[in-house]
Amino acid sequence: MTYPPRRNPPAPPVSAGPNRSEVPTVRSPLLRTLFEDVREGKPDAEEAFWRYVSETGAPLVEPDPEGEADHRLVTFVRREDPARPATHVLALVHTVTDKDRHAGDLAPHLMERVEGTGVWAISHRLRTDHRASYQFHATCGTREDALRADRPSWRRVLDQAEPDPLNTGAPLPSRDGRNPASVLELPEAPDQLRVRRREDVDRGESLDTEVDGRRITVHLPPGHRPDAGPYALAVLLDGEMWGPVLGVGDIFDNLHADGEIPSTVAVLIDTMGRRMEDLACSAPFVDWLADTLLPWVEQEYGAGADAARTVVAGQSAGGLTAAFAAFQRPDRFGLALSQSGSFWWPDDDRDGEWLTGRYAWAERRPVTLHLEVGRQEWMLLEENRRFRNILRARGYDVRYREFNGGHDYACWRGGLADGLAGLLGRP
Repeated sequence: MTYPPRRNPPAPPVSAGPNRSEVPTVRSPLLRTLFEDVREGKPDAEEAFWRYVSETGAPLVEPDPEGEADHRLVTFVRREDPARPATHVLALVHTVTDKDRHAGDLAPHLMERVEGTGVWAISHRLRTDHRASYQFHATCGTREDALRADRPSWRRVLDQAEPDPLNTGAPLPSRDGRNPASVLELPEAPDQLRVRRREDVDRGESLDTEVDGRRITVHLPPGHRPDAGPYALAVLLDGEMWGPVLGVGDIFDNLHADGEIPSTVAVLIDTMGRRMEDLACSAPFVDWLADTLLPWVEQEYGAGADAARTVVAGQSAGGLTAAFAAFQRPDRFGLALSQSGSFWWPDDDRDGEWLTGRYAWAERRPVTLHLEVGRQEWMLLEENRRFRNILRARGYDVRYREFNGGHDYACWRGGLADGLAGLLGRP
């Protein structure tokens, strides 16, 4: 195969099939070169292509066809498995695909098979700071079945989707028996150096226990002694994801090793099995955190006595709840870290964006908030911006940022580390 790709080679045709015009044509110059080499009968053309992908890693990242320096053409490629030939393959790019799935149209995310090869591919034009997890879902049924977008069908897709074996980066772990995801990180995506496990740092200790019948994971800083406090405290919601799946202890160990936060006890609370009960501006849940959990942490581990050094953090509904906890109990939670907060809540006959309204009209609380939301989160972006504006108008100390990604732990894990450093490490 010829590299770099030839100038303006012909577009590769896709395999025959009904309604193929509904799917965007692959635009990658590398794939156009592959097609030309195959058409000319060059020996080992496809094998040379796969060797190149194996060496450089997937997906393919090429210059923007529209000439914009802040964009790239990103082409996801999948190699056909002769033992399990597919009739259709979906590329599930987090939030990019979800938006169309919510609209009931997955056709734009069907990969194309380049004629005469075992190459499935699809291209997206993305900004150079984009980060997203992604997977592939191959089927051997009808096109209609492959494009089913109802919730039960979509859950089955997520249960079966697989990572990209040609992506050389560390995968994003999953839970509930699902496969890990691969991660796309374009050159200008925010660095996530605080996230990766390092061998040059002292390790803290993680302990599993229960408080009042609720499962808790505690991560202690290196050298922790209960009588050596007071320690800062970080309360993380959805602990069953952050602890055993994502290994958030590594983030805390890195932050401690680099002196970005004071010695901090992290308490991870399992909430994923009762999100509707706990994470919808629930005063009883927040009071339980403030009046049961924090006194226990203070007694056992010497942390949580000082609201100004106690942060509560959450994502999505957890992000809403983190901001609510600071509003409801500023005597215990002086810091709140909200990632992709569901500030649209509720969506029933009550006023929408309820918490935003409370912050707008109630007496200002002595709290600091760190907010972030993805620019691809079409259902949350404007709500988070309005919440930020209200906080600023009311004189709150609020830190706000938008990342180019979606509702995605691939983005949140880096944002969590940055937010903790910004809140707990401030002078």
